[in-house]
Amino acid sequence: MKPRIPNLLTPAEQRVVLLLLEGLNNRAIAQRLVISHRTVECHISRALRKSGCRNRLDLVLWLISDQGPALNRLAAGTMQPMPA
Repeated sequence: MKPRIPNLLTPAEQRVVLLLLEGLNNRAIAQRLVISHRTVECHISRALRKSGCRNRLDLVLWLISDQGPALNRLAAGTMQPMPA
């Protein structure tokens, strides 16, 4: 069984992945979180590596199918912009 998302990803990676689940592209995620486009790319790359997924679609499907309860708890938590 795969680890739960809160234990697997850092808080910054979690925020980026949740916005990815909303369908935002990297530029929109960067604007929403007030971080650079490159930082978003790094967070997504790390989330892919940690989850064992091959691409963004696989990551989203993995989170939806395997991580539903943990993802719901995470989404109910903090979605605040990261400090600049």
